[in-house]
Amino acid sequence: MKTILAILLWCILFVLCWPLALVMIFVLPIVWLILLPFRILGFSLEIVFKLIGAILLFPFKMIKAV
Repeated sequence: MKTILAILLWCILFVLCWPLALVMIFVLPIVWLILLPFRILGFSLEIVFKLIGAILLFPFKMIKAV
């Protein structure tokens, strides 16, 4: 659904201001590539923090299960 909405909004922008729409076609993939390492880093840190939390809470889960 997001893709359809994005295409529809881009078409509206193309009708209203076609130079800006054409610039967006070239700039947005470059911005996405620049931000990709930060998304990967954020995902990795989230996994590390969940692992640390699971390790620290494991003894309490074992006590609760008994």
